[in-house]
Amino acid sequence: MDYILETENLTKMYGKKAALNNVSIHVNQGDIYGLVGRNGAGKTTFMKIICGLAQKTKGSFSIFGRKDDNLGEAAQRRGLLIESPGIFNEYSAETNLKIKCKLMGINDPDEPKRLLKLIGLEDAGKKKAKNFSLGMKQRLGIGIALAGSPDLVVLDEPINGLDPQGIIEIRDMICRLNRENGTTFIISSHILDELSKIATKYGIINKGELIEESPAEELKSRCESRVELITDNAAKAVGVLERIGIGNVKILDDGKINIYEQFERTGDITLALASEGVTTYEIVRKLESVENYYLRLVGKESE
Repeated sequence: MDYILETENLTKMYGKKAALNNVSIHVNQGDIYGLVGRNGAGKTTFMKIICGLAQKTKGSFSIFGRKDDNLGEAAQRRGLLIESPGIFNEYSAETNLKIKCKLMGINDPDEPKRLLKLIGLEDAGKKKAKNFSLGMKQRLGIGIALAGSPDLVVLDEPINGLDPQGIIEIRDMICRLNRENGTTFIISSHILDELSKIATKYGIINKGELIEESPAEELKSRCESRVELITDNAAKAVGVLERIGIGNVKILDDGKINIYEQFERTGDITLALASEGVTTYEIVRKLESVENYYLRLVGKESE
């Protein structure tokens, strides 16, 4: 399979410490690839290397089929926002975008205004970027990354500093560009609830290593479903569950019981408990969030 971005055993050493250790990821055309990991896990280092902002120690990567030592015009097809937006504080948003377009050889005079509208800064006027809020600067950084309609856009924490409305607008913009233009995105974010609303594929990094890579649907299918049960006697309730053939259960510290099988038997469970004199206060089926799955996964790796 041909990938828009592929890395093979990508490694970055700082002295004896591995910021990245043999990371191999695969990004298809049209993916919204969610790069997930704690602060210091290696996400930003990874993004810097594939964007030419840092040198790898070993391994290789290719973008649009071109190897990292022969990227050439591939760099023109890639936009990026990594760490702080690269903006000129003494200029307006529109002037910043004009400068970016000029540097890229984009001669369309309407391109800066198109970008301003796309990122919701069309009313910023002549206000200097140094007087922007954090959210406005983040929007401008995203606009700069989108100049020239790149095929691949790399965004490091793109919703950092945005208010709830701004988060929705940026999320919708990413989905629209992905749907209408086929733009591929690689996005890192610590707000996994938001990332899970748009990601089509995930790469989970922990301590510099890729511990899982999977399509979003596959990951969601592995998120553990359960039935949460609250009774007046947890120990007795577990015994009742075992007698009716439900053994995959766990009593939590607060006395709540999690049941990990036979989710369709909630009616049988309440009847069986009642017949043994156990009162059911609450019984509800729940699906584990992507964020909880991630925390459980990196927790196991840490152990």
